[in-house]
Amino acid sequence: MKTSVINQIKTLLGMEVKLETMKLMDGITIFEADTFETDKEVFIVTEDEQKIPVPIGEYELEDGRILVVEVEGIILEIKEVAIEEEVVEEEAPEVEEEVEAQATPTAKKTIESVVKETFFAEIEKLTQENIELKAQLEKLSKVDEVTNEVTELSDITPISFNPENTNEVEHFQYASKRPRSIMDSILEKISK
Repeated sequence: MKTSVINQIKTLLGMEVKLETMKLMDGITIFEADTFETDKEVFIVTEDEQKIPVPIGEYELEDGRILVVEVEGIILEIKEVAIEEEVVEEEAPEVEEEVEAQATPTAKKTIESVVKETFFAEIEKLTQENIELKAQLEKLSKVDEVTNEVTELSDITPISFNPENTNEVEHFQYASKRPRSIMDSILEKISK
């Protein structure tokens, strides 16, 4: 209990948490958990490092134990394989081999189906998002059409210059009553 709380705190703080990993009998599928004990969470690690809760079922681990999951992602128990005395009959070993052969593909198929379900769920979500974005794009293109029509209407009535509306500029002369100097006469000739 203490280790799981410590691991949760480390996860929240972004520190690295070391988890236990075990492989199935097929040697490919990897299970990962804090500890492989009852009532602990267990995940399947996919090729792209994605963690998926383990589906309900029994899984034979590489060391010969059987992992039982009753609630998705939670370990119910880990059974030790009971060593049975070998019977001299030839039919019994064939049946055991068939059961082992059936158990491993079932686990692998279950894991593959979970991975495919998540993959197709992501694809479905992306297609929905794509449809929504296309609808928004259509709305925006309609708004652009309306603004184009408005600009076309403004082009019809251009503004023209009216020559009758001219304002005469009044000239105000400062110190108009002072005597004219030579400089005034020179500046007046230059400005003409």
